[in-house]
Amino acid sequence: MTNDIEIWRHKEWLGLLQPVGLVVSPPALIKAQAVVNRGKAVELQTRLTEIVCYDPIPNLNSKEVLWIKDFLAFTEQVLEWMPDDLVAFGENNALPQQLEVVLTDYGETLKPSYAVPDPDNDGWLMLVKEVAPGLDLDGVEPRLETGSGWKATVQEKFERLLRETNIPIGILFNGTRLRLVYAPQGESSGHLTFPIQAMCEVSGRSILAALDMLLGQDRLFNVPTQRRLPKLLSDSREYQAEVSNKLANQVLDALWELLRGFQIADAGVNGKLLREIARSEPQHIYGGLITTLMRLVFLLYAEDQGLMPGDDIYQRNYSVTGLYERLREDESSYPDTMNQRYGAWAWLLSLVRLVYDGGGSTEAYLPARHGQLFDPDEYPFLEGR
Repeated sequence: MTNDIEIWRHKEWLGLLQPVGLVVSPPALIKAQAVVNRGKAVELQTRLTEIVCYDPIPNLNSKEVLWIKDFLAFTEQVLEWMPDDLVAFGENNALPQQLEVVLTDYGETLKPSYAVPDPDNDGWLMLVKEVAPGLDLDGVEPRLETGSGWKATVQEKFERLLRETNIPIGILFNGTRLRLVYAPQGESSGHLTFPIQAMCEVSGRSILAALDMLLGQDRLFNVPTQRRLPKLLSDSREYQAEVSNKLANQVLDALWELLRGFQIADAGVNGKLLREIARSEPQHIYGGLITTLMRLVFLLYAEDQGLMPGDDIYQRNYSVTGLYERLREDESSYPDTMNQRYGAWAWLLSLVRLVYDGGGSTEAYLPARHGQLFDPDEYPFLEGR
């Protein structure tokens, strides 16, 4: 029960931030004993509001008023890093060659603004790139739109830097937003963006607490290695792989169950349903079964999101969720005869026709969707034709 509550809390702040790709997953956060400390967020918010800049960003029209002018002060006062936890590169401290990526074809070199040393070895834990205040992290720098250079977005360039230096964790910062980026080699990237403006508001305390949970001093340097950020990020990928494998197995089981049902139906009509298709175009059978599963997933999601009609007529005669509940009741009442009942399939076929052609007393009740997914003529054998 405790884990369920913590998972819900993690899903809450993740829902507010809307991550792109996979960065962290609730099960991995639970395993790492990562907790969103809302009580501490009150103190952190006080510190944050003391260092934010209220002056408008020069040459930028933005609704966001608050921004961070001094990234170093932010890491020390809000994230509680020590001064030597962040190495700045400039005239007095040359950038190590292994931390830069030379793009010869574009006449450009990718390099970080800072790097965070790994406390456990002589390498680097993460790279930090600070760009112009308010610069669009998902856009191309204005100077490149008409000039020469690699016309990739700020995010794309930073991801390439992380991959080619083999340092998968990074922070991208533009004063108004702090973005945690995870780009391991050979895998898809993901990122979480924390808006500075939102974290200064009472409603944004959970976001600020989540930032502290992931990038605070404890998570990066103090807790045992198995609970630190790198392990947390890699564990999140492993949990996602486990979920993907389970889903794949469930889809395969569903396919076999559908195929078994069609084989029984085919035997009941002496092979008139599948014999010719199996001989001439066996992949057509597979396509029909996969399409059936895709239709069900689409419809279940649409019903869950309230996109389908909510009246009694739809619920009693067409709804997939309603059909499932009715079958559960029937199974408890007639457990010995469920394999002799075939009405559920006709129910689903009627729903597919309804979605494809549309229906209802008005056009707005359920507009015709058309398209290949619900086209009844795409796989006519599903209707016994």
